[in-house]
Amino acid sequence: MLGVLQGFALILGVIGAGYLAARFGVVRGEERRVLNNVAFFVATPALLFAVLHDSDPGIIFSPVILITSLSALIVAALFVLASRLRFRRDLAATTLGATCSGYVNSNNLGLPVAVYILGDAAYVAPLLLVQLVIFAPAVLAILETTRGNQRGALVALGRAASNPIILASVAGLIVALVGLPIPELVLAPIEMLGGAAIPMVLLSFGMSLRGQRALQPGTGRAAVFTASGLKVLAMPAVAWLLATACGLSAHEVFVATIIAALPTAQNVYNYAATYRRAETMVRDTVFLTTFAALPVIAFIAWALGGS
Repeated sequence: MLGVLQGFALILGVIGAGYLAARFGVVRGEERRVLNNVAFFVATPALLFAVLHDSDPGIIFSPVILITSLSALIVAALFVLASRLRFRRDLAATTLGATCSGYVNSNNLGLPVAVYILGDAAYVAPLLLVQLVIFAPAVLAILETTRGNQRGALVALGRAASNPIILASVAGLIVALVGLPIPELVLAPIEMLGGAAIPMVLLSFGMSLRGQRALQPGTGRAAVFTASGLKVLAMPAVAWLLATACGLSAHEVFVATIIAALPTAQNVYNYAATYRRAETMVRDTVFLTTFAALPVIAFIAWALGGS
């Protein structure tokens, strides 16, 4: 568990630095959006290309990844249903809430969990690939349609297809499929830019906490609690049930359940802040799940770790 604690401490430390930067006036008001935009349009695409260009696309179809991906879709659908029946949000907020329910932090928290609890970092890479190549483009395409484009969804989808995150993901996947070597002279600056993506997103997230406490009345707490409960409780439970029902080995059941219990990825906040949709709801959900996931992961490791 030491590695997991280190992962959580790392994330919270950078978020705290962002909060202090806003608290002491280093960054004021809407200035944090500059950092968020640089992360979205420059650093994150570089990171995604660097991660995907030498990946193995075939690992997407492993049983564990199919189970966790299906679990994500199920809890996302449950959020949509709850949004329709209970707290009625618009399309953008519903999409982002559903994404919060199933889009896991497979990078800066998933990696230490994979290394120190699952014993192999390779368990997380396939889910990262699925989220980047399948889930993220779908979410961004829907968010594009909410911008009020009068020429219809086709134009909005075309704009989504030109999104730098999607373009970088597709380019990285094509390079991996073809086996095209990338010269170090080209790859080195891309990797350097990519290394700045996660700190930028976390800093921007921390800055957003200044001036407004999390989970304040009137900020959509019902949606936050629903998305958070689905993420840290329902998704691992669904993954465990599906993995068991499909006859996966005890270790595969353990891996699928642990991965499903990871908190909501900060990337979702990056999307919300860039499109200026449901920022408070997403911010509070990321904040809540980041804390709530630790005891849940510890419980799963204790209950299933001996399998």
